[in-house]
Amino acid sequence: MTRLLGCDFSSSPSKRKHIVIAWGEAAGDRVLLKQLQFFSSLQNFSECLHTPGPWVGGFDLPFGLPRELVETLAWPTDWLACMHHFTKLSREDIRAQFAAFCNQRPVGGKFAHRTTDLPAGSSPSMKWVNPPVAFMMHAGVPLLIQAGVHFPGLHDGDKQRVALEAYPGMWARRVLQRQSYKNDAAAKQNTERWLARKNLLHALVWGHDDVPMRLKLSSAMADTLVDDASGDSLDAVLCMMQAAWAQQRFEQGDALYGLPQDMDRLEGWIVNA
Repeated sequence: MTRLLGCDFSSSPSKRKHIVIAWGEAAGDRVLLKQLQFFSSLQNFSECLHTPGPWVGGFDLPFGLPRELVETLAWPTDWLACMHHFTKLSREDIRAQFAAFCNQRPVGGKFAHRTTDLPAGSSPSMKWVNPPVAFMMHAGVPLLIQAGVHFPGLHDGDKQRVALEAYPGMWARRVLQRQSYKNDAAAKQNTERWLARKNLLHALVWGHDDVPMRLKLSSAMADTLVDDASGDSLDAVLCMMQAAWAQQRFEQGDALYGLPQDMDRLEGWIVNA
């Protein structure tokens, strides 16, 4: 059976802010959560990526940059070459080049967007602050490439270990709309957000019209997800469920795991967007 992996990623993991990996397996539209792993270093995360397959993973970090940005900066438009170029730059270089790009654009349209950002409701992958998703890509994508995983539609690798871009906030908003369910700041980890996590988990388990998969888990695991005020554990599970949706599409004959056939092969696409 193909295992499922969901990853809530941090570009600077530590003992206070882990990378969280959720492992599970699917049976039809039900996804069983079997294990949570917490990594405090990029090295530990990298080792996890070499876990033998078959597995399909949903990773909460961008896999591509906006074509408009890449072409304006005259970077390579082949995905792998672009990622090699991007990840060889320092964070300071990235910040400077992206800021210069933004400074030439009008107020209200400073950032370039990928085509997938609008349907997913995701932040532009070139953002370096609030949240710094560009730095997440800078830290995470090279480790995925080095691990030799398969990126459907972007780069061929070991098809027993499949990496897809996921975005937990997309499914969370389908249930909670704009209600906040997490915060890293202790002062903002309040009862309202605890209730939001509980309501979100209830919808995942018992079903929701706008979420195509259902979750199965132990009561102890449920307590862990609700009590993690950072939301990282719950986000990893949401990524795992999005990976399950993609695996279901693959089993139905879609070699792109549900990604659009006409997606931009430089920008990439978020699962189920």
